[in-house]
Amino acid sequence: MKKIKYFFLISIFLFSNVFADDDINFELWKNNFKKRALENNISEKTFDLVMSNTKFLPNVIKYDRYQPEFYEDTKTYITKRSSSKKLRKGINFYLENTELINFVEKKYNIEKELLLSLMGIETNFGTYVGKMDILSSLATLSYDKRRSEFFTKELLILLKLIDQNQIDYLTLYGSWAGAFGFFQFMPSTIKNHAIDFNNDNYIDLKNSEDAYASAANYLKKIGWKKNLPCFYRITLKNNIPKKYLNVSAKKLTNKKKISFFKQYIENPDKLDFLKSNYKVAIITPDKDIIPGADTLKPAFIVFDNYEIILQWNRSLRFALAVCTLKDKFKNEL
Repeated sequence: MKKIKYFFLISIFLFSNVFADDDINFELWKNNFKKRALENNISEKTFDLVMSNTKFLPNVIKYDRYQPEFYEDTKTYITKRSSSKKLRKGINFYLENTELINFVEKKYNIEKELLLSLMGIETNFGTYVGKMDILSSLATLSYDKRRSEFFTKELLILLKLIDQNQIDYLTLYGSWAGAFGFFQFMPSTIKNHAIDFNNDNYIDLKNSEDAYASAANYLKKIGWKKNLPCFYRITLKNNIPKKYLNVSAKKLTNKKKISFFKQYIENPDKLDFLKSNYKVAIITPDKDIIPGADTLKPAFIVFDNYEIILQWNRSLRFALAVCTLKDKFKNEL
């Protein structure tokens, strides 16, 4: 018992020292980062104002290293994010914001069901936007070496937006990874696609008007095509070459026409309602992630619109969940 207690105390001591070192090194990093910020035409006044209170956040590193939802099987992941409770909440949100939602749908030619689905999955219709200090989160991830360059660029963009008075730094609380607002935009997405829809000279992505229109604008610009399919679940035959099975969201490969893939699909006549010249990819999202997962199950054919959702979030399951909830809304609205 004494040995266990001793080991426990030593572990705490070492663990604490690691983060103590990080705290010191983080301040050194911040001094060096200031030079880069000023070189990127961010004013010293803005930098000192918004970065002076940023802190190293150990939990952000933990979240980045291990994200439990990535290890959920596809059925569990989709079921959680397209529940009847979420559907009801989305319908209520639509009824409370019908004029705005219908106007945005018409203006940007993006289905209201898709926007409702994304908002529902990202922040439960604005009720959970995250409580992390985004500036500290991005600074922590920029300081960390694993994906430093990516998060450094995001932090520089955010500082520039603040410097240009487009974003109020006092409102910047969101996800551990730096995403912000009702649709969880990263700073680069805010810069490229967010709009001041209500013309108050300020982009507020925790405001339904700016947030909803910005999401529609983003989807339109990255190529979403209204009323075209997203995915369809299939049962594969054992003779399908493994090269046609996509398990990563980074890039879908070996896309073919549906007519080509029918030879590898059970009951292919069920796909006759789809245009045979559609080019699709096949994904098997559980393989290589879920221990012991079947190589061929579950399987889906996915279309161009599915890949648009992957640009929003590089997760095979996320895109499936979004399109599933979207279809549920379509049956209700």
